[in-house]
Amino acid sequence: MSDSQRSIEFMHPAGKAYRFTILIFVSLLTFGSYFAYDIIGAVAPSLVEDLGGGRETVGTMYTMYSIAAILSVLIGGILIDRLGTRLASMIFSILVFIGAGVVAFGQSIPLLFFGRFIFGAGSEPLIVAQMAMVSRWFKGKELALAFGVTLTVSRIGTLFSFNTGELIAHRFGGYRYALIAALLFCAVSLAANIVYVLMDRRGERLLRLKEQESGDKIVFGDIKKFRSNFWFVTFLCVTFYSAIFPFTALSTDFFVDKWGVSRVAETTGGFLRQVLNNFLHMTGTAGGISSIIIFASMVCAPFAGHLVDKIGKRASLMIIGSLILIPSHLTMGLTQLYPVYPMIALGVAFVLIPAAMWPSIPLIVRKEAVGTAFGLMTMIQNIGLALFPFLNGKLRDLTHTYTASMIMFASLGFFGLIFAFLLKRADRNSGNILERP
Repeated sequence: MSDSQRSIEFMHPAGKAYRFTILIFVSLLTFGSYFAYDIIGAVAPSLVEDLGGGRETVGTMYTMYSIAAILSVLIGGILIDRLGTRLASMIFSILVFIGAGVVAFGQSIPLLFFGRFIFGAGSEPLIVAQMAMVSRWFKGKELALAFGVTLTVSRIGTLFSFNTGELIAHRFGGYRYALIAALLFCAVSLAANIVYVLMDRRGERLLRLKEQESGDKIVFGDIKKFRSNFWFVTFLCVTFYSAIFPFTALSTDFFVDKWGVSRVAETTGGFLRQVLNNFLHMTGTAGGISSIIIFASMVCAPFAGHLVDKIGKRASLMIIGSLILIPSHLTMGLTQLYPVYPMIALGVAFVLIPAAMWPSIPLIVRKEAVGTAFGLMTMIQNIGLALFPFLNGKLRDLTHTYTASMIMFASLGFFGLIFAFLLKRADRNSGNILERP
C-alpha cells in the first residue's frame, strides 16, 4: 500500500481522522482537573457553612495545590523525558484522581489539604504532558488549532465548575456531592488518558514516531543568561495571575457575602434543565459572575492572539491590561456597583495580558532556553498563587469583609503596571522587539 493510500485509510495512524480522534482524548485529559481545581471556589459559600472552617481554609486549599505545583515544575518535565509521555502522564492522571478522591471523601480539614496537595502534584505536570502529546501528533500540521482546542476544552471544565458547583450542592444535599462530581470528571479524564496511551502506542508502532520532549523544564545554567526584560515579564506574570486566580478562589463567596447574589438560578424541572438555566442566567448567579473572566478568555483569546501577531505592541498591551486591574478590583471593594461590570473589565485584562505575555518569551530569550524560561515563569507564578489565596481568606476572616482583599489585589495591579512600564523601557533599549508585529 502506498503512502498516499495509507494517509486516506480511515483511522490509520497516518490519517487525519486518527490524529483528530487522538486530539479529542488529549483535550479531555485536563477537563476533570480544571473542573476539580475551581470546584472549591465554586462551592465556597456552602463549604464554609457546612465544613465549619473560615475563608482562610478555602484559600489554603488553593495554597496547598500551588505548593505542590512549584515542586512538580522542577521534576515534571524531567519525568516526562525519562519515563516517556505515556507512562509519566498516567502517573500524573492517577495522582489527580487520587487527590480528587481524598478531597471528595476526606472527613477532616488536614485531610482536605493533603488531597489538594496530591491533586496539585499531578495536575500541573499533566498540563505539560498534554502539550507534549499535542506536539507529538500535530507538529508541522495543525499545531495552533490543536493547542487552541485543548485549552478551550480545559477552560470549559472551569466554566462548568463555577456554573454547576452550587447547583449540584443544592440539588443533592451538600457541597460534598460537588466534590464527588469533580472526582467523576477526573475519572473521565483518566479514562481518556488510557485511550490515548493505547492509540499512541499503536501509532508509534506503525509510524515509528520519536518521543516528544516536554520542553518546559528548568536548566539552571540558562537562568543566569536571562536579561532584565525576561524578569520584568516574569514579575508581571506573578502579579497579574495573583490578582486573578486567588481572587476567583473566593469570588463566589464574595458576591454572595456583599451583594447577596443568588447561588443558583431559580427554575423548575429536571437537573439538566437547571444546569442550562444556570448558564443562561450566568450574570445572575455568584458562580456565573465568577466565570465571566474565563468565558471572556474562551471567546476572545483566539482573536486577541491574532491581533497581537498582527500589530505587535505586546509591552503596550501589558500596560493596558495591568491598568484595567486596578479600578476593577477597587470598584468591587469600595463601591456597591453590581460586580458584573468590573468582572467584564477583568475579563478584558485576562484576554489582553496572556495574549501578549506568553508569546513574548520566545522573542526575548535564546531558542535553547525557551523551555527553561517557561518552566521558571510557571514556578515563580505558582509562588504567588500559593501565597495570595491564603492572604485573601485570612484578610476576610480578620476584617469580616473583602474590602482589604480587594485593595490587596488592586495593589498587585499597581505593581504589575510598574513592571509593565519597566518592560517597555527595557524593550525600547533592546530595539522594540516586543512592539513589532
